Amino acid sequence: MIDAAIISTGDELVTGRTTDTNATFIADRLMQIGVDVVGVMTVGDRPDRLRWVWTEACKLAHVVIATGGLGPTADDLTTETIGVLFGRELVIDEEVGERIRELFRLFNRPMPENNLKQALIPEGAVIVPNTLGTAPGYRMQVGTPDDPRHIVVLPGVPREMKPMLTETVLPWIAGLAGTGRVGHRTFQTFGISESGLDAALAGIPGEGRWQYRANFPEVSVRVTVRGDDIDARLEAFGREVYARAGQHIYGEGDTNMEAVVGGLLRERGLTVAFGESCTGGLVAHRLTNVSGSSSYFRGGINAYANGIKERLLGVPAALLEKHGAVSQEVAGAMAEGARRAIETDIAVGITGIAGPDGGTEEKPVGLVCFGMAAKDAPTVTRQYQLWGNREWVKLLASQIALDWVRRYVLGLPLLEIGRQGAAPKKPQQESVGPG
Repeated sequence: MIDAAIISTGDELVTGRTTDTNATFIADRLMQIGVDVVGVMTVGDRPDRLRWVWTEACKLAHVVIATGGLGPTADDLTTETIGVLFGRELVIDEEVGERIRELFRLFNRPMPENNLKQALIPEGAVIVPNTLGTAPGYRMQVGTPDDPRHIVVLPGVPREMKPMLTETVLPWIAGLAGTGRVGHRTFQTFGISESGLDAALAGIPGEGRWQYRANFPEVSVRVTVRGDDIDARLEAFGREVYARAGQHIYGEGDTNMEAVVGGLLRERGLTVAFGESCTGGLVAHRLTNVSGSSSYFRGGINAYANGIKERLLGVPAALLEKHGAVSQEVAGAMAEGARRAIETDIAVGITGIAGPDGGTEEKPVGLVCFGMAAKDAPTVTRQYQLWGNREWVKLLASQIALDWVRRYVLGLPLLEIGRQGAAPKKPQQESVGPG
C-alpha cells in the first residue's frame, strides 16, 4: 500500500499568521482514495530548513505533496531547493511563460520580469496545470530505481491548489497506488461528544478503519474499508452506526447542518424565518450560505435591542419587564412574532447571554433560550446552558436553532444538550413536527 507525506511551506504558517487548511484538505482527500498519510510537516521559507524537510519527507513516504513557495518573490524557494537537492537543472517552460504573460495582458497590467520565475520547472518534471493562477504545479520521480519516490509541488493558494489536486493529482496517485477498491462512509453528528460517540460505536464487528473528527460544535466519524465486498460491508457498518447513535446523526458525507436543513425544507415545501438576538443574524447567515436558500428562507429579524423586539417582533413590553429579555417566554414570543411578520410555516426565536459580560447568578453567561412557532402546532420553548467563549456560544446556539428546524420537519424529539429544566410557555409535545 502506498503512503504519503505532506509539506506546507511558508513563514506565515510557522508564525501563526495563517491557518494551514491545505494540509487538512489534502490529507482528507488522500484518505478517501486509500492512501495512508504518514506525516504533515510545516516549515518556513529558509533554504536549510526546506532541504531538511524534503529529505526527511522522502525518507518517510513514497509520495510527498507540498504546497507553497512557488510565487515570484525572493522568499519563494521551493523549486530552487528541489533543483539543488535532487540535482535537477531548472529550465523555463515556454508554454507556462507565455500563459503568465497572457494573464497579465488580459488584466491590462504590466508584468514584472520576476513573474517568469514561476515558469522555471525542474528538468524532467511533469506540469500540473493551474487554470486559476500564474504558478503551475509539477510532479516528478526521485529516489533510486530500486526505491522510487514521487514528489508533487502545488501552489499554496487554496482556491488554486484544490482543483489541481482533485482534477489532476489524485487520479494520478490512485493509478500509482493500485490499492484496489476502497470505500468509506462519513456520519455527521451533533449533540454527542467525541468520546461519547467512540463509546457508543465501540465493538462494532467487522474489519474497518474508524476515524473521529471533532469540529465544534459537531463530531464526524468515518469508516474506511478495503476489498471486493466494500458495499455490503459499508451497509452493515451503517446499520450498526444508526442503531447505536442514530438520534445524533444529522447527515452523511461532506455536508453541514445548514445544507441538510435546507434540503429538508425544500423537499417538504416549507418556509422558515428567525428572530435572533444573541446570535446577531448568524443563523440566517449560515442558512443563506446554501445555494438555493431563497426557496425556503423568507427572512430574519435581528432584534438585538428590547425596543426592536417590541416594535418588529411584537414582544409585549410587559413580558420583557416580567421575565427579562433572556427567557423562554420572550423566546417564544419572538418566534411567534417572526412567523407572523414574515409569514412562514416555521419560525425560531433565540435570545441569550453570549458573554463574557452580562451574566448574573440567576442567568449566567451561556444561558440561551429558544422558541419555535409552527403552523398548526403549539409554540415550544426551551432554555439551554451553553459553554465556551462568546464565539462558541453564538455558534452552538445557531447550530441548535438549525437542529430544531431539522427535528421539527422530521418529527423528532428536541435536543437535550445542556438543557436546563423549566416550564414552557405553552403546553408542548415530547416530539414536534408535522409527523
